[in-house]
Amino acid sequence: MDLLVNSYTADGDDEPQNDAEGHNPDSSSPDSSPTRIALPSKSSAPKVDDTTLALAIANAHEKPIDPIHHVVPFNPTYDQLWAPIYGPAHPYAKDGIAQGMRNHKLGFVEDAAIEPFTFDEQYNTFHKYGYAADPSASAGNNYIGDLETLQKNDGISVYNIPQHEQKRRKIERRKELESEEKEDVDPKEVQNPATDTWLLKNKKSPWAGKKEGLQTELTEEQKKYAEEYAKKKAEEKGGAAEKGEFVADKSTFHGKEERDYQGRSWIAPPKDAKATNDHCYIPKRLVHTWSGHTKGVSAIRFFPKHGHLILSAGMDTKVKIWDVFNSGKCMRTYMGHSKAVRDISFCNDGTKFLTAGYDKNIKYWDTETGQVISTFSTGKIPYVVKLNPDDDKQNILLAGMSDKKIVQWDMNTGQITQEYDQHLGAVNTITFVDNNRRFVTSSDDKSLRVWEFGIPVVIKYISEPHMHSMPSISLHPNTNWLAAQSLDNQILIYSTRERFQLNKKKRFAGHIVAGYACQVNFSPDGRFVMSGDGEGKCWFWDWKSCKVFRTLKCHEGVCIGCEWHPLEQSKVATCGWDGLIKYWESGADFLFSYFQILEVQNMEKILEPETLAVLNCSFRPQDRSSWTNPIPAVYWKLVLSVDQHRRIPREDRTRAACL
Repeated sequence: MDLLVNSYTADGDDEPQNDAEGHNPDSSSPDSSPTRIALPSKSSAPKVDDTTLALAIANAHEKPIDPIHHVVPFNPTYDQLWAPIYGPAHPYAKDGIAQGMRNHKLGFVEDAAIEPFTFDEQYNTFHKYGYAADPSASAGNNYIGDLETLQKNDGISVYNIPQHEQKRRKIERRKELESEEKEDVDPKEVQNPATDTWLLKNKKSPWAGKKEGLQTELTEEQKKYAEEYAKKKAEEKGGAAEKGEFVADKSTFHGKEERDYQGRSWIAPPKDAKATNDHCYIPKRLVHTWSGHTKGVSAIRFFPKHGHLILSAGMDTKVKIWDVFNSGKCMRTYMGHSKAVRDISFCNDGTKFLTAGYDKNIKYWDTETGQVISTFSTGKIPYVVKLNPDDDKQNILLAGMSDKKIVQWDMNTGQITQEYDQHLGAVNTITFVDNNRRFVTSSDDKSLRVWEFGIPVVIKYISEPHMHSMPSISLHPNTNWLAAQSLDNQILIYSTRERFQLNKKKRFAGHIVAGYACQVNFSPDGRFVMSGDGEGKCWFWDWKSCKVFRTLKCHEGVCIGCEWHPLEQSKVATCGWDGLIKYWESGADFLFSYFQILEVQNMEKILEPETLAVLNCSFRPQDRSSWTNPIPAVYWKLVLSVDQHRRIPREDRTRAACL
């Protein structure tokens, strides 16, 4: 060890042999400590150029910060960071700010976390007094704006009222109370809560001041506002005509006289009109054609129970009513819509009817006089209108609208009493079932919904992936089934029982109705199903076998509507987009009339030769003014004998001669 120590000490040149305290380092005493070697110190911190740091600190207030640089080699102050940019202005940037630094049209805007109350307070204070606190300032007492007003108001905001202002308001309030006590007040008025005196004495709200008298004259601005407000309220309350397009209601009577010699109205049904047979036959012969509409006919309806008149809705904005039994002419035209008429519906006795047009109006007409009783509108297009079939609820109107709602009106008051809002598309049909306690609606959303009348909650929702829109639904005469015209060229049958199930065994197909709302209907005895199609044909199916029974080429274009006569069960009316209404009948009713003729007595009455010469001609059934085929005189004998006894209606007597 000593040799090692000596070798270390021998390496040093001119090293002192004694330390400061006079000890000998070469001493080999066992008590002496070993010699320590001095090693250089190490630091984990990175080396910093002291010269650069000293220069940066010295020139901190002179050297600006370039915003393009991402690294700052020194600790800048707040003023340096927010100092304006030095140097020449950017030629393509406003205010010397590069386009990349802009996030607002006025420059660069920073997000600041400010409470909504604080923001509203400063915003309203600035607009009222002209000053506000600066949110970007480091200290909270920095303000911007009108500093003179700031010093004058002691820096109050709109939400802070100074104490001297509060004292002033209290003094004014006391003076008002004292002045009111000095006034002579009737003690009865003080005790009556209905008087202003009681209100003034018992006021608790700080805003409940003395009531001012009514302003005698309004300014021009106030008058203008009052007129606009009154007009808006009038539109909301009852201006149904204002919501839809307004058209002056007009009606024209085309008959000879509105009342006969006995004082009966022209809409009165004939007394001898009754059902001649319970068995229905398929029509095959064209009897009459009504042509008066200048555009297509969208719907037809027979007069309820009797069918001596037929109502038609045209796309020429007109509604016409035609005579069926006698002259076959147009009796009255109703003009009250500015656009095409979509749907029509009679009331139970036929004295009134509803029309729905694309001008967004629903009108309730008097059939006899042609006057509009009332008009309804929601500002949407009505697609279907229906009255409640119950006799005691004939004042309730249901309308399926284009805004997916079924709206219910009370026509006596003109108010909307209920809205059924569940469909996802325009409502197309409304059909009452279950003794009129429920009704079924179909829509463009390809679903059926069943409602309790008066309750806007769906009790049955029918929607399947294979279903299509059903623009027409008809109720079977036995009220147990619904026939729905589906736009996939078939007629589906649904039960009206509790579950409203689809009858998969009954399906009527063969016709082309895709894209058209062709009406589906039943014969009065329920033996036949009838529908128009897009090719102008009228199709008849057997109810039991679901087979096609007959097709008639009725119209050029679409056959949109078809109606079975309520009394004469072998007669059908059709309408189409060619503007015509056609009346069809079967040959079986000729035979039935013939058998009636055979039962008449005095059939062997001798006819005059001149009469036979006139009657031995021919005649075309659809046009009685022309003659085509010879008719045996024996039939005319029978007809004339019946003519004398008046046992058979005149129309049937004439047609019996065609045999």
